[in-house]
Formats: sequence, structure tokens, C-alpha cells
Amino acid sequence: MEFREYQLSALRTDQMPAERTVGDPPTGPEIMMSLLGLAGEAGELLSEFKKCLRDGPSYKLFNERIGEELGDLLWYLSNVASKLGLDLDKIASDNLAKCRSRWDEHGGRQLALLNGGHSFDEGYPPEQRLPRKMELVIRPLEGQGRPKIQVLIEGNQVGDGLTDNAYTDDGYRFHDIFHFVYAAVLGWSPVLRSGKLLDRKRKRKADPLVDEVEDGARAAALEEGISAMIFGYAEENDFLKGAKGVRSDLLRTIKMMTAHLEVSRCSAGDWEKAILMGFDVWNQIRDQNGGTVLVDLDARTVTVKPEVAG
Repeated sequence: MEFREYQLSALRTDQMPAERTVGDPPTGPEIMMSLLGLAGEAGELLSEFKKCLRDGPSYKLFNERIGEELGDLLWYLSNVASKLGLDLDKIASDNLAKCRSRWDEHGGRQLALLNGGHSFDEGYPPEQRLPRKMELVIRPLEGQGRPKIQVLIEGNQVGDGLTDNAYTDDGYRFHDIFHFVYAAVLGWSPVLRSGKLLDRKRKRKADPLVDEVEDGARAAALEEGISAMIFGYAEENDFLKGAKGVRSDLLRTIKMMTAHLEVSRCSAGDWEKAILMGFDVWNQIRDQNGGTVLVDLDARTVTVKPEVAG
């Protein structure tokens, strides 16, 4: 049975049909009864599990009762959708697409293929492409008063020496690592293309519109804003040490902020991977106050090179 067929059939058994014009706000006892029924059936489902925990194998009707409660939940779920003018088929389809974009490994590979393997500069002249492999040396600057670090590529300092720009030592001075992670995992970093952290600009001048929109100051400012927002979220969550995921609302906000840019083709799962990888590297570098970082855009990895003892 298709979801839409079930939805239409279930609606015929509704004892409190809603009389509502499409576009009107969902108010009235009809919708409240459906919502309360949905909550009540969820409680019944939990009650069945409580009985199973209490009675163990002697509770022979467990599967039958669970199936019945799930059916009741489906009815109320369908009923809520109907009263709000929503299509259950579309709800199911959209939900699968959302889940696949974040957790389906195969789906992630397909998205990578769509955007050139997470390389938005494929086909541009070599001098307009981001370097495929980089080795960063991050080290503290001594005698600078407040903690300060510098970043070197091939022995040359890139960018200015960085402090935390904060009243407390929160390690934000190491945040440039996030831009390299975005480049590796997402194939995207207007900040890197601006030349602030590389030996020169890597803007895609071959396409003036791409150069203006994707590689311009507005996109770079947006990337810095996203980095600061993610840092604030991470700061409230132990800087994501040992984290296996991030909150969906954070990913949703990032996707909304970047909807007009090429990076919108990257999935929520790509962003989650970038955030977790970024803070894994950031935590290591902060804990040892510097180190060597290997960036590989083809392998989509950023790793900290092990320190050699002695």
C-alpha cells in the first residue's frame, strides 16, 4: 500500500474532520485532538515496552501489541498531515532524502560525483585551483605577551600572527585550520582563495561571475561567520571532543546561509564531517600548542603529523 492511498483511506475513518481552508492557521479542537492522539499513542507504545521489561518472555503478545500501537501512531500521523494539507508520500520522500544526505554513505559519494568530487575548481587553469596537497606548520610566537601563533607553508608565513581576539584563552587563534578543512572536505573555501592563507590568490578569474559571487569578499565573510558560529556551538559542547555528530539545527542554519552558493551542493553530512574533522585537528593542535598538519584535497583529509620524540 502506498502512503497516499493509506492517507486517503484513513481520512474516511476520521470522526472529527477539520473544516479548514488551505492556508488558514492550524487551530481548533480537530487538530488538537489529532496531536493529543499522536502523543497518547506514543505513550501507549512506551507502556508496551514497560510490560515487556517487567514480564520478560512471558509477555507473549508483545509483538502483536507493538504492531497495533505503531498502526495507531501511523493513523494519527496521517491524520495530522491531512488536516494540515500535507502529503504523506512527500513527507516520507523528503525525510528519506534528508537522512540520505547526512548518513547514507552511497548518497554522499553520489553528491561528491555531482560536484566534481567536492572540487568546484575542476577544469580551471592550475593557478586558479586550490593546491591539492599542503603541509602547514603551526607554531607559537614567543615573547609576544598574549598567546600568539603563526602558520607557515613551505617555510613561508601565511597571513598575520594570530591571537584569540578574546578576553580569555579559548584557542580561537588556531581557527584557520577550519578553512583548510572546508577546502579538503567540501572543496570550498573563499577565504583560502582570497590569498590570505596561501602564497597568492586562487580566484577563478576565468569566469568573472564565479570570481565575483563565489570567490568574492561577501562569500569569504560568510565563511568566517560560519566558522565563528560553529566555534561558539563547539565551545558550549566541550569543543566536540569525542563527539559523533552535531545538532541538526546547526547544520540546517549553515545550509540556509549558503543556499545561494556552490557549496549548497554539499550535503548536511559533508558539513558534519567537516565540523568534526576540523575540531579533531583543532583540539590536537591546541593541546600541543602547534604542530604540523597535512592537508589532502584529493583524499578529503586533514591530519596532524605525529611528533617525533627526541
